[in-house]
Amino acid sequence: MKKTAASVGGLTVSATAALLITLAALTGCGQKGPLTLPAKPAAAASAPASAPIVAPKP
Repeated sequence: MKKTAASVGGLTVSATAALLITLAALTGCGQKGPLTLPAKPAAAASAPASAPIVAPKP
């Protein structure tokens, strides 16, 4: 088999690129264990309004 510039170790450049992209996608972001959603934060306690807004009587 004649080696060409487009062949790397028996794989074409496009096949090598596809393999590297697939491996990079499978490594993910380094998260270990099962994927979980973050816990919802506790509701922030809000201070009561100083006075309720009341519409003026006509």
